[in-house]
Amino acid sequence: MAHRVKTGDAELISLARQGDSAAFGQLVGRYYDFIYRVAFRWCGRQADAEDVAQDVCVRLARAIESYRGGSAFTTWLYSMTLNAARDLRRRSVREEMRNDAYRAHALSAASVEPAETHDPADELWQAVRQLSDKQRDAVLLVYGEELSHARAADVMGISEATVSWHIHEAKKRLKTLMRAAGEV
Repeated sequence: MAHRVKTGDAELISLARQGDSAAFGQLVGRYYDFIYRVAFRWCGRQADAEDVAQDVCVRLARAIESYRGGSAFTTWLYSMTLNAARDLRRRSVREEMRNDAYRAHALSAASVEPAETHDPADELWQAVRQLSDKQRDAVLLVYGEELSHARAADVMGISEATVSWHIHEAKKRLKTLMRAAGEV
């Protein structure tokens, strides 16, 4: 019986770019939990995070050929995941605006939805989800994913100083939001 050697990311990416579906499947399997975790922190709802993760996997299938390795694969996945989460939110807002009756139905259905797992930081992450997209992205990447400001800047396509500014503004806004919610 031959022992299977764990294939590295670079090799899987190269094979997937050449159309190897097994290699692509291994890549998705290796990074699905990562994608879901980032999506859940951004969205805050299990169903939305699952939708985003699935969307990212579909996008990845279409875009893997264009990945050239100029940045880390996870940096590319962060960007893809954050973009997919924002796209989902935009679609949701448009759908809600088109059909108020549907929104009332969806809200009543959501109250029957099983409760998400609750952790002590849930109130804080709920407040983070009220921030602007750039502030939310910066907080998620720096505090949720523990990236350096430099790496977050790479993911967001902005300067490190701008990440620091978004973090500073987010902290001010979060303090206000948490105070209003009686948490501070």
